[in-house]
Amino acid sequence: TLGAARERVRVIGNLKFDMALPEASIDDGARLRARFGSRPVWIAASTHDGEEEAALSAHAAVVELQPDALLVLVPRHPQRFDAVWSLIEDSGLAGERRSRLAALDKSGHTPALAETQVFLGDSMGEMFLYLGMADVAFVGGSLVPIGGHNVLEPAALGLPVLFGPHMHNFVAARELLLEKVAAVEVADAAQLAEELAVLLAHPERCQAMGAAGEATVVGNRGALKRLLTIIEAQVPACA
Repeated sequence: TLGAARERVRVIGNLKFDMALPEASIDDGARLRARFGSRPVWIAASTHDGEEEAALSAHAAVVELQPDALLVLVPRHPQRFDAVWSLIEDSGLAGERRSRLAALDKSGHTPALAETQVFLGDSMGEMFLYLGMADVAFVGGSLVPIGGHNVLEPAALGLPVLFGPHMHNFVAARELLLEKVAAVEVADAAQLAEELAVLLAHPERCQAMGAAGEATVVGNRGALKRLLTIIEAQVPACA
């Protein structure tokens, strides 16, 4: 469409499938999760204005069925951390935040976390730590018309993926995960709560969906190698 000669166009695939997983961060997430006790955990990742309320509403419904369930809530933008913390406080759910926990750890205090119902991920660069805590992942930017965020990251970790109807920035990944029964699209907070309740109550379904997502990511790797092959072939001509 832009006018490039067809014979000079190469479709190599999606480089996002070739992500290198930060195993150390994922392991840190597992250790952090253990501090909250043995409980079902879900994450609402990269959320935007309007989605935190939906996540908190969904979680309130989930804890009616599973009182020990934990929500890890990670807003997309750091300038909204304090506002989202206020939403948690107003929700009536017992909350803790990553920044406070880190400060207490540094001071030598060990806070009790067994009663925490919502954990606010108010830090930067730790998404894989938060994903490493979870059994199920909801990816934000999708219940509001943002276009969605990277659903392949939780899939690569073997997590079932939930997202809303606004996924126009990740159409191919959305369709692929739905086709492989590795993801579920939800319309609103009520449907999010319904799907979470089913998945968290049925670990075998979680595992099957997560395995399908992980296999999908692994099976679509190779774009980076194909790109480098093309670049290396052009280097002599450009020298």
